[in-house]
Amino acid sequence: MIIIEILKSLFMGIVQGITEWLPISSTGHLLLFDEFIKMTVSNIAQRNEDFFNVFKVVIQLGSILAVLVLYFHKLNPFSTRKTDKEKKQTLSLWGKVLVASIPAGVIGVAFDDQIDGVLSEWYVIAATLIIYGILFIWLESRKTTPRINSFPQMNFKTAFFIGIFQMLALIPGTSRSGATILGAVFLGSSRYVAAEFSFFMAIPAMFGGSGIKLLKFALENGEKYGSQYPLLFSGIEWLVLITGFITAFIVSIAVIKLLMGYIKKHDFKVFGYYRIILGALVILYFLLFNTALK
Repeated sequence: MIIIEILKSLFMGIVQGITEWLPISSTGHLLLFDEFIKMTVSNIAQRNEDFFNVFKVVIQLGSILAVLVLYFHKLNPFSTRKTDKEKKQTLSLWGKVLVASIPAGVIGVAFDDQIDGVLSEWYVIAATLIIYGILFIWLESRKTTPRINSFPQMNFKTAFFIGIFQMLALIPGTSRSGATILGAVFLGSSRYVAAEFSFFMAIPAMFGGSGIKLLKFALENGEKYGSQYPLLFSGIEWLVLITGFITAFIVSIAVIKLLMGYIKKHDFKVFGYYRIILGALVILYFLLFNTALK
């Protein structure tokens, strides 16, 4: 049982590391794969469901750690290797990231239960996969020249509107990176700036969202399973969480590097087509088998 759950964790960590940074929806993929690969770390069904919700949060933290490691110098306003001008630009970049995080932060806190509930149904995920796939293809079909080719050229107003697009990604299947990249390019950013800004926006968004979900789990499950799980998780659960976290971190580093190299020469159309095909397969599967995604 332990080996099987570890293998499931490895697989989910790989899926998370790949899909978090590509504009194809990590949450949507994880929810869909959970339909086929159920985690059974406990003999209590509700406990397994609660644990999977925490597992998704933990492996997302593994992904975001990859951004902090890869971009540590670029995001560090106190680096001795930077000039005073560069330090000010870095602080300004952080200000834009925080401004862009406001819309999703406010809505995410207010509607967390609804997002985890009805909005996580299979038909919502299928619809968002297809809709944003079409939008990516349409966006890349336009013949426009980016006006924002560096972060100093991006103003706070543009950053806030990119945050509006990130807010849309609270709906599973949308893709946080997909919505923010789509929004940034639509607002005039180059693909490279759009992708990097999307990565940086993930830091407060994912840390904030993860913190809320972990606190909620601790409060609710502390009362429910307190005597059975004095350390909040069993030994197997800790092992599964750590495995998924490390896997997502390693895979995320590789995928971010590959993506940044890819978009220097290619557009995002391929991701649009992938989303449409996946969305169609989701509809086909659930209509044929008549099951409900939880």
